[in-house]
Amino acid sequence: MLEKKHIQALEDFVGKENVYSDKAHMIAYSYDATRTRYEPDAVVFPRDEEDISRILVYCNHHKIVITPRGAGSGFTGGALPTNGGITLAMEKHMNKILEIDMENMVAVVQPGVINMDLQRAVEEVGLFYPPDPASEAYSTLGGNVSENAGGMRAAKYGITKDYVMALRAVRTNGDIIRAGKRTIKDVAGYNIAGILTASEGTLAVITEITLKLIPKPRFTKGYMGIFPSVDDAMNAVFKSLASGANPVAMEFMDSLVVQALKEKMGVELPADAGALLIGDVDGNVEEEVAFQLQTLEASFKENNAQSFIVAKDDKERDELWFARRNASPAITIFGRKKLNEDISVPRAKLPEALKAIYAIGEKYDFKVPCFGHAGDGNIHVNVMVESQTPQALERGHQAIEEIFQMVVDMGGTLSGEHGIGTAKAPFMHIAFNEMELALFREIKKAFDPNNILNPGKMGLLP
Repeated sequence: MLEKKHIQALEDFVGKENVYSDKAHMIAYSYDATRTRYEPDAVVFPRDEEDISRILVYCNHHKIVITPRGAGSGFTGGALPTNGGITLAMEKHMNKILEIDMENMVAVVQPGVINMDLQRAVEEVGLFYPPDPASEAYSTLGGNVSENAGGMRAAKYGITKDYVMALRAVRTNGDIIRAGKRTIKDVAGYNIAGILTASEGTLAVITEITLKLIPKPRFTKGYMGIFPSVDDAMNAVFKSLASGANPVAMEFMDSLVVQALKEKMGVELPADAGALLIGDVDGNVEEEVAFQLQTLEASFKENNAQSFIVAKDDKERDELWFARRNASPAITIFGRKKLNEDISVPRAKLPEALKAIYAIGEKYDFKVPCFGHAGDGNIHVNVMVESQTPQALERGHQAIEEIFQMVVDMGGTLSGEHGIGTAKAPFMHIAFNEMELALFREIKKAFDPNNILNPGKMGLLP
């Protein structure tokens, strides 16, 4: 618990109305999408960059831990106040779109801006911000940058890091730094914006983000390929892309996910589907969209697709995407506890990786429904644990560790978009050797020598 003098100092910095230490706020800011709970000692809503600088100087001097927080929508515990201290919440005041620069096609935003709010604002003027995490309706851009969020459109357009041009951030000593420029090219100095992206709030507090925009495509069509097996679908992914297809999205769902969507959500899907690939294609002329669909259909059928469906209109397209966007809640029919991991492998390794994942599930007697962004090699693997006894959970974590080891051995990574946080911190030794982990700790110490910013996340223990 913070001493009263510290609460008083924080109130002096930002106003009493922006500092809370009551039980209701402690509970409200104690959890994220992991459903794990750690209560902070206080929640502080900074009004601007100067507030953040003053708070950091004070907390650094008194060794008070700070956890930056956006919407708390993360799946790995990155915004959890695992060591108590202060939760620095950005959504109340630092939530403004500061500029949409039409001529240079950039947007300047504060970290508390909701992803979808920016998408809508730029689309109104004919521009496009592609990164679209599943949480786009409520996740903040500061959180997206801190976790390097992906999304459905990553197959064609990339992920958050591909759109971060510049950042403003505050170090623990109160220094306000600028990283990057709004120029297309910038090779002067170290890529500090790149280091801060995906740093999970462990290095500095991001206060302003400059994002690249692109022209909005004029036409979009949805499609679905139905396959007899996961192996056929996974072969179709990398072979269709190698043949010249360039879909906006290519999302995968296996037969367990199809079953769950039919039973829990009442979604009409083919009962005999071994796997589905769902996605969009886009372009500025209708001929370009038609070519993409023809290329996909030909490649899918060469890889044993039973059928290839093109949505006739936006209503049918929305119905296809409804299935994909509800895959995660639907699969809860298979277990009380879902161990959800977002592994990523080179696309050509997808058939081999999925076979290995299902074999590990059989070894431990768990159902493992899989879905995700097959177009960029990023699969959501869900080990479904039927009971929450310590023994069952231990077996679940053993299965996850085997999956991680297999993925790394294939040249893949522990996380394609969710980040490391606390959930994957115990497995960092699988992906990195001790020399590499020591380098991470040195970077952390250079930015945050007193280890007050989100300590323990990403496996960065002192």
